[in-house]
Amino acid sequence: MIKQKLILIGNGMAGVRAIEEVLKLNKDEFEITIFGSEPHPNYNRIQLSTVLQGGTTVKDITLNDEQWYEENNIQLFKGESVISIDKERQVVITDKGRIEPYDKLIIATGSNPFMLPLPGADKEGVTAFRNIKDCEQMIEYSKKYKKAAVIGGGLLGLEAARGLLNLGMEVDVIHIFDYLMERQLDRTAGKLLQGELEKQGMNFLLEKHTAEILGKNHVTGLKFKDGSKIKADLVVMAVGIKPNIELAQKAGITVNRGIIVNDYLETDVPNIYAVGECAEHRGIAYGLVAPLYQQGQVLAKRICGIENDGYHGSVLSTQLKVSGVDVFSSGKINEDEGTKVYKMYDDWNGTYKKVLIEDGKIAGAVLFGDTKDGNQLLSLIKKGASIEEYLESSKANAEEVSLVATMADEEIICGCNGVTKGTIVEAIKTQGLTSVDQVKGCTNASRSCGGCKSLVADLLACTLGDGFKADEKEAICGCTTLSRDEIVEEIRAKRLTHIREVMNVLGWKTDGCSKCKPALNYYLGMIYPTEYQDEKEARFVNERMHANIQKDGTYSVVPRMYGGVTTSEDLRKIADVADKYQVGTIKVTGGQRIDLLGVKKEDLPKIWAELDMPSGSAYAKGLRTVKTCVGESYCRFGTQDSIGLGIRLEKKFEGLNTPHKVKMAVSACPRNCAESGIKDVGVVGTDGAWEMYVGGNGGTHLRAADLLFKFKTDDELVEMIGAYLQYYRETANYLERTSAWVDRLGLDHIREVLSDAETVKMLNFRIEEALSIVQDPWKEAIENKTLLRDLYETVKIPTGVK
Repeated sequence: MIKQKLILIGNGMAGVRAIEEVLKLNKDEFEITIFGSEPHPNYNRIQLSTVLQGGTTVKDITLNDEQWYEENNIQLFKGESVISIDKERQVVITDKGRIEPYDKLIIATGSNPFMLPLPGADKEGVTAFRNIKDCEQMIEYSKKYKKAAVIGGGLLGLEAARGLLNLGMEVDVIHIFDYLMERQLDRTAGKLLQGELEKQGMNFLLEKHTAEILGKNHVTGLKFKDGSKIKADLVVMAVGIKPNIELAQKAGITVNRGIIVNDYLETDVPNIYAVGECAEHRGIAYGLVAPLYQQGQVLAKRICGIENDGYHGSVLSTQLKVSGVDVFSSGKINEDEGTKVYKMYDDWNGTYKKVLIEDGKIAGAVLFGDTKDGNQLLSLIKKGASIEEYLESSKANAEEVSLVATMADEEIICGCNGVTKGTIVEAIKTQGLTSVDQVKGCTNASRSCGGCKSLVADLLACTLGDGFKADEKEAICGCTTLSRDEIVEEIRAKRLTHIREVMNVLGWKTDGCSKCKPALNYYLGMIYPTEYQDEKEARFVNERMHANIQKDGTYSVVPRMYGGVTTSEDLRKIADVADKYQVGTIKVTGGQRIDLLGVKKEDLPKIWAELDMPSGSAYAKGLRTVKTCVGESYCRFGTQDSIGLGIRLEKKFEGLNTPHKVKMAVSACPRNCAESGIKDVGVVGTDGAWEMYVGGNGGTHLRAADLLFKFKTDDELVEMIGAYLQYYRETANYLERTSAWVDRLGLDHIREVLSDAETVKMLNFRIEEALSIVQDPWKEAIENKTLLRDLYETVKIPTGVK
């Protein structure tokens, strides 16, 4: 049998997926040739940002390697572009003079990045972020320069910004709208995302219109329409894409915004098809991978002569992890007069859910922080389900009924690849699959963005029951397979002393990220308190700057006021400093201190010097404050000296590094005016005794503290608080609050450990060792010329740190 010649122009995700579908349907019917303009085999463009961010390599994101093309007898011409199509002769001509005939031709030329036609856009140092070459160019620039500007606050721009931060650059993101990702998120979710990304070190210039790119030959900055300017050594344009239709247009194929196709992905020229971002179907050119894969399935059936209903368009959805933050949206995202809304907002945990309802049916959804309901909501939107159906399933989930167990077989698990629950369950049962990777290899589920991995794992557990052995160990991040306990054990056993040494010896897969670097820095300091040299560049930006960065780029200064007590002299200092440096706002905090808000970065050291007060550590993973009531000295109900004890505790434990922030309070009587019942450590005075409460947490995720012990003397109490804090330091995961730690270990276990006098003694010995090296960070910064230059003259965002 003579095979038909099938040519694919474009070696990207959509085109190659169509070829994969053809191979499934009729492997022997076609002689397949693929032309790709890039010098790489087919790779996952969705994961390109992880290469820039240092989390993966080009090899890691390759979908089909060279061997795959050989095994399927596909002729691949890498780095070779088709420059013309002769539709009468049915041949294509390449830029290398090659002439290839075809029986069927698929155009999958994708999109080109949209480059703003600004004055100076042709300067050296201006780039897009679209392919591996752009990635490599940005990595090279980061080795020479430190200031980057990203134009565009959509998904691509934010991913580029995250990568540039990881490469050690300081990054400004410029966006013409007043909130981020306005195409996928509503204003609330966009503002929440901005807050999270600012914590990572990104700086945002919103509602800014770029007028000109400055510089002679190489870019030096940007000028905006309002006349303001910023410095920049690298400018990344991430303002959108446009379908690449030039080849089709030149060949006389009908085009509009994209190449016009019907429901079977056919152009108006016989035997020529278009698929992916370059194709326009019913007036829409899709830019997300899920609809493009659906198109590929329909196209493959058409080419192989298999009857099908065609492609009728897609309900768009976005489920992504933007710089470590989970977001999801589908369908309608903004309400109007005819829309009702089911909304949940948890400020403490940073989660937000909005489901939009029209005529009783779910019309759209936006999720932030917790996106586990995303695929279920997408399925409900597609079938026009009622809000009651979603609420019923949510109730089942709250009662710990497995989400995947309640899903119908036709519901989608993997939105990118259109893989249903039924398909996965059948593969698990018939192919003997036992892991997520095996399911991915067999069904393509989780192959693209990876957002459905947890659902696939749940489905494995649900299908296999006792036969599924999930890995209970949780790695500290994606850079390693090791858990917190394994890392701490290895550091001790092998006497590892530096972050880089830990990574090298323990086989880190990357150069580290914003999760593991600060964690390793903490664990090393906890294990070797007197020997370890704190690696400041591994700390979060607020801790590195010893001040809290605000949304407008200014900082807040909170001087220490032991137990909430101050003097007239200190108040005068604060007032004088506030006047001299034009402090925007002076606020009394919930921890009984004064916060100076709106301080310029370069003024921080001068303010600290003139205040001559210790840092309140309002930014630290450590003791923030000890709140007190006025106590027996003044209060007619007071039974104990709460002020004296609060000052003693604050002076003793200030500057101590802990896994997360720690807040304390001392109340002189059961009226609890200092709110001791919702603190990490709370003390309540009764007649002749102190009660010690632990594991409390304020905010929306409220947890009442538990009574641990009672003591008759101050000394006994202070000793137990020291032992408790050290046990928390030694056994908690980095960034685990005491509330979560107490729930995980159990109060009875903690009480049992701390009931042993010898254990309490040794824990106090180790905490005293850690406290022996504590210095006031403000004083250290003032006296250290290197710190002054590196932190306050030019802020450097180190590789991999938020």
